[in-house]
Parts: sequence; C-alpha cells; structure tokens
Amino acid sequence: MRIAVFPGTFDPITLGHTDIIDRSLDLFDKIIVGIGVNSNKQTMFSIEQRIQWIQNIYKEEKKVNVQSYEGLTVDFCTKVKATCIIRGIRTVGDFEYEKAISDMNQMLNPFIETIFLACTAKYSSFSSTLVRDVIRNNGDSQLFLPMEIHHQIEIAQAHLHKK
Repeated sequence: MRIAVFPGTFDPITLGHTDIIDRSLDLFDKIIVGIGVNSNKQTMFSIEQRIQWIQNIYKEEKKVNVQSYEGLTVDFCTKVKATCIIRGIRTVGDFEYEKAISDMNQMLNPFIETIFLACTAKYSSFSSTLVRDVIRNNGDSQLFLPMEIHHQIEIAQAHLHKK
C-alpha cells in the first residue's frame, strides 16, 4: 500500500492545500493529512477545529485520513507506515526551503521520499499566513478557502460583530 503524509499546520486549510491533496489521490492508496503541533507556533484555529474541517471536506474520500502529531515528520511517517511526504511548491523560494528539509529528512530516514507538487497557478500567490490576515481584518476569504470553511468563519465573524 502506497501511503503518503501531507504535513502542515493547515491554519486554516486553503484551496491551495486541497488542490495538492486532490491531485495526490491518484498517486497514493492513502493520504494522511498530518497536522503538525508546534507549541512555539501561535495558531488562529484550534487543532480540533482544523481536524474537523479537513475531515468534513474529505468525508466522502476514503483515501484521506487526518491526524495530528508532534515531533519530526519522518518519525510520524514511520509510525503510520508512510513512505512518502507530499509538499506543495508555490515559488522557487518554497522549493529551496522544502529541498533543504527534504535533504535533512532523507538523511534522518533514507526510506522516506519527498514528492514535490507544483501548485496550480491560481493558488500559487497566497498562503495560510496571508489568508489569516484577510480573516483577521474581516476581508472576504471565499477566494482562498473551501466554501464550508469560509461559511463557518463568516458566521463566526458576524456573531462577533453583534456583540
């Protein structure tokens, strides 16, 4: 069985992330969306919320599983029997950064390969960080988020403004 891990914080999961997951479905028998927990990183949404969102988006797709993890991604891959790490690349800068991580992961565990997928052009200019800025400033996030997440955030923002 070909198992891959798509690691990230997914704070929030964007259309760029779902594009990479969707395009990976034909390549692997199982994709584990691994939400890395980093106590030094301040997130906007709880780990439980992020897991729920991804589970809801992929509730009909049996190949996609969501789990959180702490520590090294290669150790998580070993734990879940994954032989590949999927990474989305938006820019040359992303590639250089991800290549360095891939090289280190290869040294830590030579049995785990990293697969780079170039983002679809319309998703290559934004990141979760930029999307969080849009959300914080009450901007329209529908261009960047799966519809169900956009609606939940919109409802939460409207509720906050009524207070």
